Amino acid sequence: MASLALGWVGEPAFARLLEPILSYARLENESLVHWVSFVVGFTVITVLHLVVGEQAPKIFAIRQPENLLLWCALPLRLFYLLTYPLLAGLNASTAWLLKRLGLPGASEQEVPYTEEEIRALLREAHIYGNLTGSEHRLLDAVFEFDDLICRRVMVPRGEVEFVDIREPISVSLSMIRRTKHTRYPVCDSSLDDVVGVLHVKDLVGVNVSEGFRWETIMRPPKKVPENMPISKLLRHFQGTHQLMAFVIDEYGTVIGIVTLENVLEEIIGDVADEFDVEQPEIVPEGAGTYVVLGSTAVDDVEHKLGLSFGENDVDTMAGLLMQFAQRIVSAGDEIDLGAASAKVLEVADDRATRMRLTLKIG
Repeated sequence: MASLALGWVGEPAFARLLEPILSYARLENESLVHWVSFVVGFTVITVLHLVVGEQAPKIFAIRQPENLLLWCALPLRLFYLLTYPLLAGLNASTAWLLKRLGLPGASEQEVPYTEEEIRALLREAHIYGNLTGSEHRLLDAVFEFDDLICRRVMVPRGEVEFVDIREPISVSLSMIRRTKHTRYPVCDSSLDDVVGVLHVKDLVGVNVSEGFRWETIMRPPKKVPENMPISKLLRHFQGTHQLMAFVIDEYGTVIGIVTLENVLEEIIGDVADEFDVEQPEIVPEGAGTYVVLGSTAVDDVEHKLGLSFGENDVDTMAGLLMQFAQRIVSAGDEIDLGAASAKVLEVADDRATRMRLTLKIG
């Protein structure tokens, strides 16, 4: 509309400029001169308005923000001070009118970016090269950090190695040498009776022989609820200076353990030390076919394979199979998951440990 208005205003000026040229071309019809002047004037003014008045300054400002900021800071400040009374009056009048209409004032319309909008901006920055791939992945993971709870990142109870105070010392030491972890729960027979946490550094310089009592070097156990956000869990680790916690459910039963490594892996990805021997969670086996570990998070499978299993209240693929099957699965079972079909390859302790996922086409 501004371009149309400028073209209409500029038509008389261009008519006077074009009259000598049109007269030389023997075009003296007043109506024809008017329309030619309007078309030429509208085109030239619109081009100048868009190119000189908008596109070129905007692109220059984007590519040279510091220089433009230094050039414009003082003039803009002076303009703001000179027009401040007028701006304040206009804002007050607008706010008064809007409130009479039952709407928020003008200043209340400034809404901060939502999480999705910020993620969209980060994607654009990555596409245009302002963020590297690793920076984009790191920042994107931070947004999901506070949405995760302890149950989603813990080591489940069935996979926890622990020191049993009722076993001979030699058996416990053999287990420690075999598993090569940094910390171990110290329990009385099972994880139902946790008595402490052993840090292997505390064994250095200690004469460990039969009759040795683990209570002399173990640390007190720390417990957290299964639905605690991992951002709060991180603060718990910082406050207690203990980097292992026992996850309990609503009935007070220990259902797993969680460590600082489990928390950090949700931001920076898998962290494996020189003693970790981990199988890849998702292994391509052919066109549309993957071998997946039962302990793999459902969200990870959906994200990496572009699937959606619908609303569910389980964390792992093993739990998803039982939810769809409505029973304990056995090796060889084939289960329809909607977006894919799953064949159970291995089962341990009534839980699927490996499965083959075949994606459905279409």
